[in-house]
Amino acid sequence: MSDDREKRPSASEPVVDESGRPVLEFPCRFPLKTFGRGDQADFEQVVTDLLKQHCGEDCAFEIRRNRSSGGKFQSLTVTFEAQSREQLDAIYQALADCESVVMSL
Repeated sequence: MSDDREKRPSASEPVVDESGRPVLEFPCRFPLKTFGRGDQADFEQVVTDLLKQHCGEDCAFEIRRNRSSGGKFQSLTVTFEAQSREQLDAIYQALADCESVVMSL
């Protein structure tokens, strides 16, 4: 039996927009992961200062820190209240332009 109704995603499939990007409902809590060199003592400050430029000084961050087993890299997962897709795009671009950031997810 064929079903001509539009296929709806299952609970395990993400809902995506026409470009294939996952759809988020804003505002939402958003976990942003960044990676930097392990020897950079001010990495957390650099990342949070950059985020404050896009989120505002009063934005609350929940920060989890981690180091690679060899100490060559460090990571931060910064969870914050994202307001829009445009805000996230601007944050990711600023992170990509930042010399201290090796990669962000």
